[in-house]
Parts: sequence; structure tokens; C-alpha cells
Amino acid sequence: MDGEKTPVVLGIENIRKLLTQYATPAIIAMIASSLYNIIDSIFIGHGVGAMGISGLALTFPLMNLAAAFGSLVGMGASILISVRLGQKDYDTARRVLGNVVVLNVIIGLVFTAITLPLLDPILYFFGGSEETIGYARNFMQIILLGNIVTHLYFGLNSVLRSAGHPQRAMGATIFTVIVNIILAPLFIYSFGWGIRGAAIATITAQFLSLLWQIKLFSDKSELLHFSRSIFRLKRKIVYDSLLIGMSPFLMNLAACFVVIFINKGLKEYGNDLAIGAYGIVNRLVFVFGMIVMGLNQGMQPIAGYNFGARLYPRVTQVLKLTVYGATLVMMICFLMGTFIPEIAVSIFTSDKELVRMAAEGLRIVVLMCPIVGFQ
Repeated sequence: MDGEKTPVVLGIENIRKLLTQYATPAIIAMIASSLYNIIDSIFIGHGVGAMGISGLALTFPLMNLAAAFGSLVGMGASILISVRLGQKDYDTARRVLGNVVVLNVIIGLVFTAITLPLLDPILYFFGGSEETIGYARNFMQIILLGNIVTHLYFGLNSVLRSAGHPQRAMGATIFTVIVNIILAPLFIYSFGWGIRGAAIATITAQFLSLLWQIKLFSDKSELLHFSRSIFRLKRKIVYDSLLIGMSPFLMNLAACFVVIFINKGLKEYGNDLAIGAYGIVNRLVFVFGMIVMGLNQGMQPIAGYNFGARLYPRVTQVLKLTVYGATLVMMICFLMGTFIPEIAVSIFTSDKELVRMAAEGLRIVVLMCPIVGFQ
């Protein structure tokens, strides 16, 4: 069965070839995933205006916080699955899959239940004003209502990569982005839904992709597939998944607080346009960060499997290659922000003052990018 043969290759194939095979679709998928924010920003910037961009920038910390909780489960569980596959413990790997689904539903529900009633105070705390909070509220209400869909979609995509199917994970992401590109202008412009239309397009695209993922995992011929017994939470699996996922969770959480503090500072000493400019800068740098994340995601199944199989030199080799690649990517980000910042930020808006402020900020933000790759 192809599903059973795929993980074994991780322990015998050339590391450079494996990393290329796994990282390429992961990078493409992560670039496509980062296009969510960019597509929304472009359509909102040109269709709603500069204040729409500023309102969207207010949502970034909350979306980052939601992503942090998603990574707590998704990243931890995907690594755990890779290790169990390396140990040939297929039954536990299937149970991890079931626990991923249940935990994502629970976290998605709890996160929405807490944040939705407190949305306005949260957005004001993030640096909102009377001019921008309406845009941010309209966008985040839809995103929070579809939060379970988002958590399940990203969680199952992580499992697909860990199960030795990076092309399928890439396909799911690209499909979602294409649907979003089609629906966003339709909902924003044709239907006149404005910034709310961008959010509806995003959730709709993720939901359609989630249906396809569910179909894949319902196939009993696959090594990892749904069955009734795997959805019962196991304390050991939950503990191990959360423990492994704690590192990416804390990194995302730290990034969330950084954006909050900067937004509040920009509101205090600047204006709403400054928050919008920082939002543009964030989205540009975010693309390169997602490429590095793609490298990491391509590396994880290889490292996890070989660690489980006690092939430690192969783990070291794939780690070194990943660090070299990540450093190169962030160096390109530095060069872009240093030499062509105006061209880069002009993608999002034609407002001259917003372009000027964003370009100035981008030059500063990318200064330390060359050392980010090997963090």
C-alpha cells in the first residue's frame, strides 16, 4: 500500500533529495497560504481604502494569537506523528490524528467563545480608533465564526505532510488560495460586502478545502485514516502534542505581543495611517517568514522519522541544510527591503503617504533579517 511505503523512504533516501522533495511543496503551500493576507490587503487597499488597510492591520495580532493556538496542536501533533511512523507505531499515529481533530474543535470553539463577545475592547487595546475599528470588527467577526474551520484545515494539512503526502498538502493550500482569489473580488466589489466579503471568501475557501481533506482521511486504504476509536482523547497523546507544540506556540505568542505593542505605540505617537503602514510591512516580511516555515515543515517529517528510527546523523544533516536555506531566504528579504521598498509596498496601495511611511518602515524592519534564518 502506497500510504505505508511512503514513510519508510524517509529513512533511506538521500537527505538533500528528501528535503527538496518535501520542502518544495511545503514552501509553495506556505507562500500560497501567506497570499491570504496579501490578497485581502490588496483588494481591501484598492477597494475599501487606506483606512480599510489600517483596520485590517488591527486584526493581525488576534489572527496571530489564533494561529499560535493552532500551532500548539498542529505542529506538536504532526511531529509526534512523524516520530511514531519512524517507530512503526502506526496505531498511535492514527490516534494522534483523531486527537488533532478533537483538540482543534475544542480550541476553536473556546477561542471564539472568549474573543467574539470581547471583540471591540480587544481591538481598541490593539490600537483601534473610531475610524478603523468598524473595518476590523466586520472582518474579525466572520473570521472568528469560522475559526473551527480554519483550525481543522491547517491541522489536517500538517498531518498530511507528516504522513508523507506533501504534494497533497500543497494541493489543498493552492486550491484554497485560488478559490479565495476568485471569491474575494466578487464578494468585495460585485456583492458590495466590502471588508466583510474578504473574510467570507477566506472562510469559504478553507471550508471547501476541508471537505476534500476529510474525504482523503476517510479512505480506509490510507495508513492514516479516520475511524471511531481514534477520536477519544488520550492523556499521553494530548500531553506530548502540547509539549512539543509549546515552542512554536510561544514564538507565535511573542510575535503577537510585538505587533500589539508596536500598534499601540504607533497610535500614541503616530496615526491610523501609521498602523496601516506597519500592517503592509508585516505582510511583506511575513511572506519570507512563511517560506522559512515551509522549509521547516519540509524538514520536520524527515527529522522526526529519522529521530524515531535512531538515525541521528541524518537528523543533523537535514537540520544544517534547512538552516542554510532559511538564511538565504531572509537575505533576499533584506535586499528587497533595502533597495526596492517603494515598489514592494505599492502593490497594496496607491496612497502616496501610506507608501512613503510603509517604505520607510520596511527599510528598518529588514535590517536584522540576515540573522533570522538560523534562529
